[in-house]
Amino acid sequence: MKSHQSTQTMKPATAAKKLGVYLDATPAEFREGDVSRATLDELQANPPEWLRELRANGPHPRPVVAAKLGISISGLARGGITEALTTEQIEAVKQDAPEWLEKERATQAEVRKEAARIKQRDAEREAGS
Repeated sequence: MKSHQSTQTMKPATAAKKLGVYLDATPAEFREGDVSRATLDELQANPPEWLRELRANGPHPRPVVAAKLGISISGLARGGITEALTTEQIEAVKQDAPEWLEKERATQAEVRKEAARIKQRDAEREAGS
């Protein structure tokens, strides 16, 4: 009996998330219909001009905005940023260095420090067992 392998597809929103781009800024042909795994792989390996442009200048989805600002997605919301931002807008926020951004960066640094401490503790426990 032959096994029939179906083509894996995903919704455009999932593909956009995997590519790190804001779905609403992608071309209509990308947003309409499903994206195959092969198409996604091709986009990652050989990004077309529109994808290179989006990655470079945005608008960027919130996870990318948060990463570029060095804070969490929740920190973005607490700071009042709920929309996608362009690279230029992100740079403007960095230049303004509002109080909320400094506070969120400090919070994020504490979270990372605690995560590293727990990882170290767990590694020591593992080594001791």
